[in-house]
Amino acid sequence: MKKILFLFLVTTLSFAQNENRKYLSHTWKDNVLEIKVNDGVYSIKSYNENTIETSFYPNSDANNPAPTAADPKKTKYAENTAGGDTKIKNYGHSTAVGSPEKNNYALSSAVIYPKKSFYASKLVATNSELTIYTGTATVTITKNPFQITYATDRGILFSEKQGYTKVNDSTETINFNISKDEMLYGGGARALGMNRRGNRLQLYNRAHYGYETRAELMNFCIPLVMSSKMYAIHFDNPAIGYLDLDSKKENTITYETISGRKTYQVIVGSSWENLIQNYTDMTGKQPLPPRWSLGNFSSRFGYHTQEEVENTIDKFQKDSIPVDAIILDLYWFGKTVKNTMGNLEWDKDNFPKPEEMMAKLKDKGVKTVVITEPFILTTSSKWKETAEKKLLATDKDGNPATWEFYFGNTGIVDIFKPQGKEWFWTIYKKLINQGVSGMWGDLGEPEVFPSRVITAGGKADEVHNIYGHNWAKLIADGYQKDFPNQRPFILMRAGYSGSQRYGMMPWSGDVNRTWGGLQSQMEIAMQMGMQGMAYMHSDLGGFAGDYFDNELYLRWLQYGVFNPIFRPHAQEDVASEVARKDIVTKAKAKKSVELRYQLMPYNYTLAYENSTSGKPLMRPLFFEEPTNERLLTEKESYLWGNDFLIKPITHAGVSSCEVYFPKSSNWYDFYTDKKYDAGTTQTVSVSELAIPTYVRGGSFIPMIKTIQNTTNYNVNQFDLHYYFDASVANSSGQLFNDDGSTPNTIANGSYELMRFTAASNPKNTTIKFSNEIGKNYAATDKTVNLKIHNCNPKKVTVNGKKVNFSSTNNGVNIPVTWTKNTAPEINLEF
Repeated sequence: MKKILFLFLVTTLSFAQNENRKYLSHTWKDNVLEIKVNDGVYSIKSYNENTIETSFYPNSDANNPAPTAADPKKTKYAENTAGGDTKIKNYGHSTAVGSPEKNNYALSSAVIYPKKSFYASKLVATNSELTIYTGTATVTITKNPFQITYATDRGILFSEKQGYTKVNDSTETINFNISKDEMLYGGGARALGMNRRGNRLQLYNRAHYGYETRAELMNFCIPLVMSSKMYAIHFDNPAIGYLDLDSKKENTITYETISGRKTYQVIVGSSWENLIQNYTDMTGKQPLPPRWSLGNFSSRFGYHTQEEVENTIDKFQKDSIPVDAIILDLYWFGKTVKNTMGNLEWDKDNFPKPEEMMAKLKDKGVKTVVITEPFILTTSSKWKETAEKKLLATDKDGNPATWEFYFGNTGIVDIFKPQGKEWFWTIYKKLINQGVSGMWGDLGEPEVFPSRVITAGGKADEVHNIYGHNWAKLIADGYQKDFPNQRPFILMRAGYSGSQRYGMMPWSGDVNRTWGGLQSQMEIAMQMGMQGMAYMHSDLGGFAGDYFDNELYLRWLQYGVFNPIFRPHAQEDVASEVARKDIVTKAKAKKSVELRYQLMPYNYTLAYENSTSGKPLMRPLFFEEPTNERLLTEKESYLWGNDFLIKPITHAGVSSCEVYFPKSSNWYDFYTDKKYDAGTTQTVSVSELAIPTYVRGGSFIPMIKTIQNTTNYNVNQFDLHYYFDASVANSSGQLFNDDGSTPNTIANGSYELMRFTAASNPKNTTIKFSNEIGKNYAATDKTVNLKIHNCNPKKVTVNGKKVNFSSTNNGVNIPVTWTKNTAPEINLEF
């Protein structure tokens, strides 16, 4: 603590102060500190020891009233949910943010799980300072000159610079002092390089068609900045604006907006995984996806007829190429791209029997996903109904607002209006009852949304960035109400802070079908995973343009094996489906699809980890070495879960490349078992059939044989690969299993969690299996083929009995019969 106070004194002497803001008084009640200053009121509270919220209520803002010292049990507070939950409940919070019927401030709060009381932090007050201690973080308020500083036991994190400032009638800012050496991440989906410091990021969701290596503005603009000093600042306001990450090189972060709450949350962590866990504790965890969504998709823009859909799936099955779903683009409701959007009904000329089609596909183990958009064209069959029922966003006179865009003259469903939300859900409910298994929400930025448009949640610019978020919520809420036993699949290209809690599967938009397009994908996915959106993925093979390159296609699919979602998709100029490639390319691509399915147990376990801890599936290498400056900007190599190191090939004609092997472990080539020492950079050869893939020494990797689709999935029989490493004394792994389709299996106890441990010394290695069985899960006997790499034991026993084993080139195969409710123990003697 002495170190923190010393640093604080040095820092406050050197940083600029807000000389115009004067401390007047303070109150401390129910773990909320309210500080009255000459131009408003600060409210500071802790949600837990890692998360602190600071709000400023300026005297001049009549629509955003300052808090009072009123009894919090009598104070209504909008439900704390990022981007658009407006249900009012009495949570006992002491901050009055107003009614959502009167303003949109209630739409913005990010915390998903409000508590009846705030975290019991400690306040120490002196004549010169107020200090809040949470146990992990410290907030120090210097009275004169007024200053708010945030710290942990590692030292000062940052401080308010000017704090809140109203620049002019249309601009408000909050800014902070930061140190000169920290790197900054966040701001949503961008292609800028991993370290985003030096950029002024616009906060206005917008598609970037055909982008490649640089995209300053994309579909997900999240007002969140994360620092290499292991803290995050989330600006809790959806209105459009900017997030300036020290673009003027003044060691300053500035949040700029047009209106809304002057609130930010500070989240701290002891590691990157812990920081992200704390952030997703606040904004919500991604629910387990349906297991089939981790399989292969047949997708393109687009399938014109029912016959084309059925023939495409027949091609996959004829060639035994695994596939779990087919995605129908906009031709399912119209024969032309233009002037049909908003029909939202099957075009019976080209899809005469959609229910029968989807039932046949389902019998083959294939799910149907259909595209929808929120735009209702004036030429569509739904225009008259939606206009007459006042379901659309309006102009200033209350009439349906219309405008021109690529697809025609349009309005947009007002999903912030209860009637609009309910009407839209009736469309989805009908489709689900017909047999649709997943929803694709496109153009949800919204792609064109003029500032003049008015919704029930606020003006267009106030709700623009949360339209996609609330759209996903609409679908998720509908499933919960009407299809409570079905996990939703919600594929969307626009969202906001916390969209992951609605099960949103984001994708990186209309990337160019070029090597440059591929080169940006790892950065986008890793950054979004850090920001809670762990299923960010790309159109495998690239989407935009007619560039034809089978090498690029194969490299993109090889990367896709170790991607949250495996979904080739493209314009019609070039086939995206593996089944429609030439015979040579098809055979090579099929290997990638098969490997994707073989890794299903490992990948589904990653989904379980994400849903319970918030850990991304794709993880930057600096998670392993947070102080390694080289890794802080590494944007291609990454970790797939904890145990795989992946190096995508993003240039043509590559036969060798450099790979850095993190110093935390030795690493083994997934295909050859060749060992690479920890902490080394080595030149490796590159095969045309696979990208460089390595497994951490001591890891357990559960796998299965290839299946046609996940309807055939089970782990009553599986392969368990253990990568023996003499330097690893103890290690562990796990395999999560449930029915793959029912929501809330973890909470309901309808699951099993298999655990594997290994303990080694120079003479032997002991491997133990155990199984945590949920209270509502029926255990089964299992057959495990234990494949141990990199060792040749003299003797093997299972449960004390000697067993026969087979040797491989660099290891052994040991059959293990795992009877339910037992804990097998395998011992290897060297």
